Amino acid sequence: MRKLQTFVGAAVLTLMAFGSTAAETELLTGEALVEALRAGGLNVYFRHARTNWSQSDQIGQPEDWNSCDPSRVRQLSEEGRQQARQIGEAIRALDIPVGEIVASPYCRTVETAREMGLGAVEPSTDIINLRVARFFGGQAAVVATARARLAEPPPGGTNRILVAHGNVARESTPVYPSEAEGVMFQPDGTGGFRVVGRLRPEDWAELVHTYGQSKP
Repeated sequence: MRKLQTFVGAAVLTLMAFGSTAAETELLTGEALVEALRAGGLNVYFRHARTNWSQSDQIGQPEDWNSCDPSRVRQLSEEGRQQARQIGEAIRALDIPVGEIVASPYCRTVETAREMGLGAVEPSTDIINLRVARFFGGQAAVVATARARLAEPPPGGTNRILVAHGNVARESTPVYPSEAEGVMFQPDGTGGFRVVGRLRPEDWAELVHTYGQSKP
């Protein structure tokens, strides 16, 4: 936690660091992106997988977000669970090293991370939905901790996976991912980060087909 706090102050200035040009930077694709992921050192931010939009969040007090009751909080759809499993299978097939896996404590984000099947999941309010930011010091505070997580280099030779919400990415980074989309961030070592790649859920299968372990 102490290490994370050292990044928070610098991360508050991240928007100044990436400015309006970050979203315009040419992104890695195809083999270049796969090789960057295999090398490690990236924070891969996933918005939770597909949800059932006939449901809605009913958050009245702390911990309500932990509920997996669809009458109280929006949950993954069966399609979303399948998306998460397929993404996890692709990450393994591409031989991409994963270390820490961090998820917002909402049921839909934790379930997305667990369905990927890549390792133990650490729930963290550092990247919690901004709709409940009032319980954590306000939106600016959650944006700061989210940026700090994205600016923190993962353990050597691995990638960190973070599973959270669209609104957190929208306010903390230059991108607004769709459900199940993954965005690759590279920490710059000075409390900032830059976007280096984006993958829609359907893109993973194409990468496996072309660059999977069975390929030369």
